[in-house]
Amino acid sequence: MESSQIAAVASDTRDPRSGLRAVASLRMLADTLELRQVEAALRSGMTWQDVADALGVSRQAAHKKHAKRVDPTIPMPRKNA
Repeated sequence: MESSQIAAVASDTRDPRSGLRAVASLRMLADTLELRQVEAALRSGMTWQDVADALGVSRQAAHKKHAKRVDPTIPMPRKNA
């Protein structure tokens, strides 16, 4: 099923069981896409603060959510390096 179809099921309140499963699927998709974009941002030279600003969260929140999941080959500057 395509994401637009899943979104349609998620917004249809006539079958809550299917709707909830669709919401969970969309959440997983959004999480995957967010991680890909965070990795792309870091590869392009954006800082964690830049990423956080784009996501509308604090730098600490962005780092906590993604730091352990990003591709370890992405070079990231260290504050004390």
